[in-house]
Amino acid sequence: MKTIAYIRASTMAQDVKNQRHEILEFAHREGIKIDAFIEVTSSSRQSSRQRRIEELQEQLQLGDRLLVTELSRLGRSTGEVILLINQLIAYGVTVFIIKQKLRLGEDLQDMTSKIMVTFLALFAEIERDFISIRTKEALATRKAQGVTLGKPKGTIQSSMYDKDRERIQELLLLGIPQTRIVEGHLGYGTPKSLSYYIRTRELRKKANKS
Repeated sequence: MKTIAYIRASTMAQDVKNQRHEILEFAHREGIKIDAFIEVTSSSRQSSRQRRIEELQEQLQLGDRLLVTELSRLGRSTGEVILLINQLIAYGVTVFIIKQKLRLGEDLQDMTSKIMVTFLALFAEIERDFISIRTKEALATRKAQGVTLGKPKGTIQSSMYDKDRERIQELLLLGIPQTRIVEGHLGYGTPKSLSYYIRTRELRKKANKS
């Protein structure tokens, strides 16, 4: 028997930290040893693979336990949450939903538990819709007031290549092709993304001036 804790949060590090703390506190109270954490920092709108749900299902086996802070972390819709929980229970996995104080397993699948899961997942989905509506309304109001939305024109976002900017410029100066820079020197990225980085930073012009 093993216990896996699943954390899905926004890009905010604090959200991950809070969930981990809540799970560890629960495990301590219940005398449960956590064998592994699966952490994802992404939106619920991402695919199941991006949210590592498939990986989670592959790791859990008969007799294992899954800990999660709340139902909404497990899916992007009521149907998806219910389907996943039913699949896990069918595998013989016991699911602990900490905030809702639910323990769902093959031996606990009474009608009350099923209704509770359905309602809680539905409420979570409705709340996401409300947040989306409120955000769109707020943006529409700001636009009507003449506020320019989005980043100022010409704003350049940070890039994974920033840390190697000088090195890239030196390699360009030596006439190294972008494909070789990516594959033979950096070991990450793609020629296309590097080309965009070079163009937006005007590194080729700067290298030629040098």
